[in-house]
Amino acid sequence: MCLGSPRVSPRRDILRGVVVLPVRFERSPRLHAMLSAEPHAVGTRVVVQGKRGPEVATVRGEASTPSDNGRYGTVLRAAGPEDLARWDDLFRQGEDLKWLLRARARERRLPVKIVAVEFTLDESLVTISYSAEDRIELGSLIADLRNHTRARVNFAAVGPREQAQMIGTLGACGRENCSSNHLQEFAPVSIRMARDQQLPLNPEKLSGPCGRLLCCLQYEHTQYLELLGDLPRKNARVCHEGSGACGKVTKLHPLTGTVDVHTEQGMLLGVPAAELRRMPDAPQGKGKNAEA
Repeated sequence: MCLGSPRVSPRRDILRGVVVLPVRFERSPRLHAMLSAEPHAVGTRVVVQGKRGPEVATVRGEASTPSDNGRYGTVLRAAGPEDLARWDDLFRQGEDLKWLLRARARERRLPVKIVAVEFTLDESLVTISYSAEDRIELGSLIADLRNHTRARVNFAAVGPREQAQMIGTLGACGRENCSSNHLQEFAPVSIRMARDQQLPLNPEKLSGPCGRLLCCLQYEHTQYLELLGDLPRKNARVCHEGSGACGKVTKLHPLTGTVDVHTEQGMLLGVPAAELRRMPDAPQGKGKNAEA
């Protein structure tokens, strides 16, 4: 039996001789994989063909080898002076249109916030990113745009986190908010994470600029769960081996490995969890006075 030469998939043949570059667009920290015929240095501004059309992006990582199952855009070329000048001009046009549309929305009492107006480099498409609590008809704003551009209009609804990402704000830590600085995706954040980290459940302190729970609550949650595994539960009955005092656990300190114990004598002790032993649960009676 004669075995022929191995078949090469058309996609693999296309990927031969090209590299993958991670690039970042201006209003988001997310990295997008783009195929390029040649490597470009980190920091180089390039013209890419993305989902919306040609745009200017910045290379943010070293070149790598493409995979057969990857989904990629394309780097068309390094951005030249004319590309950058046109991109800057389109950015200014977008900013002017953003404030115009905000004013028109106020005049018509439309419950909407215009977050950003972005053109593609060939000015064939303008994307209007907006935030609204309910579904809203924005067709009346298209007429206002027609006096300034003939580009095709695309309205894109964004949530509170995406809005903070695009605008950019400062967090409670005094640094740029994570969503516009480095986050690649929005992971679920729950109030349980704050409880596990023994944080006060104060909405003002647990919310970010977007009004949602702080993204950073998830960063150390796994470590806190590991530390909590070595501590008794809150309200557990324990005895301190050194002093012999017994009482109820009122607060946990995972980072120091200690707990606060309210003793039967009315004292509050801060002791290492390793020096505690759990009291056996008191047997409950079966009569009318037994605790539920």
